[in-house]
Amino acid sequence: MLTETRPVPPPTPSRGTSGVGAPILPVGAWRGARPVPRARTAPRVVAAVVAVLAVLGVWLTWRFFVDTAAGQRVDELAFLGATHGQGRLWQVAEPVLDVVSVAFVVAGVGVAMLVALVRRRWVLALQVAVLVGGANVTTQVLKHGVLDRPELLSGWTGPNTLPSGHTTVAASVSVALLLVTPRAWRPVVAVLGAAYTGATGVSTLVGQWHRPSDVVAAVLVVLVWGAAVCALTPASSTDELRRPGASYAAPGSYVVAGLLLLASVAGVLVSGATLVGLVTNGDPVPLSPDLTAYAAGALGVLAVTAGAFAALLVLRQLTAQPRLTSR
Repeated sequence: MLTETRPVPPPTPSRGTSGVGAPILPVGAWRGARPVPRARTAPRVVAAVVAVLAVLGVWLTWRFFVDTAAGQRVDELAFLGATHGQGRLWQVAEPVLDVVSVAFVVAGVGVAMLVALVRRRWVLALQVAVLVGGANVTTQVLKHGVLDRPELLSGWTGPNTLPSGHTTVAASVSVALLLVTPRAWRPVVAVLGAAYTGATGVSTLVGQWHRPSDVVAAVLVVLVWGAAVCALTPASSTDELRRPGASYAAPGSYVVAGLLLLASVAGVLVSGATLVGLVTNGDPVPLSPDLTAYAAGALGVLAVTAGAFAALLVLRQLTAQPRLTSR
């Protein structure tokens, strides 16, 4: 009687570790587990240092321009200089200031949080809400409860106006959008945010709502909160590469930040030299002192704004780049 001979199947190669009882792993498991993103420490430390320096900047701005006679004199000259060409400039400035309202804050925060939620950055959505709320509350507390304005010049009896509330609103909403925007779009948002914040700040000068130091302090308050958010960036708020071959490199961001920083340094040097000349009366000015102080103050506002957004753009890009580790 014939018996059927069945072929013996070839041995199955082990996909796990060698030895008896080795686990059978899924196909492709030997390629390695997916890296886990971790927040990097060094960029967050830098962000914390920037936040501390911005706090110092707020205090120094108040200390010189509000708490000394020379600073008040220069600030008051800039305030009086706003009357030059005010009629025509106000036609442009008023619509800019009219944008700032409670509805604008709510809408701005809502859009920023929505972008963060769509990108599945749950903690970041809460952080930007805290940023906007914290910056604006800080401004009001400093203005009405912490900082005062001594009467060092004759004729001044008004309350303290530093920092500017309108500028804080514009800057905080702009920074919130910068932080939640995807990596590739952050340079564009930084430029637009700096332009809008600068326009709002200068518009408050045009309308004689504020002095230059008020606006500078407001920008620095927002820089404090923006840098603090970057310093507290968790792993869940870092960027994720969604396309094969994509990179965390962001040369465009650093080019834009470099240009903003260059403009900031140039503006600070020019406005600073002009103000020193006004304080010491050692250098003649080409225009009337009040118009010169007004122009220098506006330039200083734009310079500080450019520098703040340059710093926040770099900080966000650095802190949003994760350190990838194995599980």
